[in-house]
Amino acid sequence: MNPRALQALASATLIGLILLGVAWELWLAPLRPGGSWLVLKVLPLLLPLFGILHGRLYTYRWSTLLIWLYFTEGSVRAWSDSGLSARLGMVETALAVTFFLAAALYARGAAKSPS
Repeated sequence: MNPRALQALASATLIGLILLGVAWELWLAPLRPGGSWLVLKVLPLLLPLFGILHGRLYTYRWSTLLIWLYFTEGSVRAWSDSGLSARLGMVETALAVTFFLAAALYARGAAKSPS
């Protein structure tokens, strides 16, 4: 894939993870009726957002490490929860893996290309 497509895919999946986390914990399947403080889990995803949107190589590199926290949470909740929460966990896992692949491929391609 070309770098612009990878950047677009990484940006879309990161934004998707942020929106999923907010919707999940406030409306779709919160731990407590009316929402929970677990919505704050999306705050670390806001840290790399600007760098990802602007194609900053350093941000792509370190965000591939951060994303594994969301992969882990999604996997655990897909396995241990039931109903909608389990399905949302599967979606979170898929978004995390897609982001990782797009970010890693972008970083690899950017590192190879001459500046």
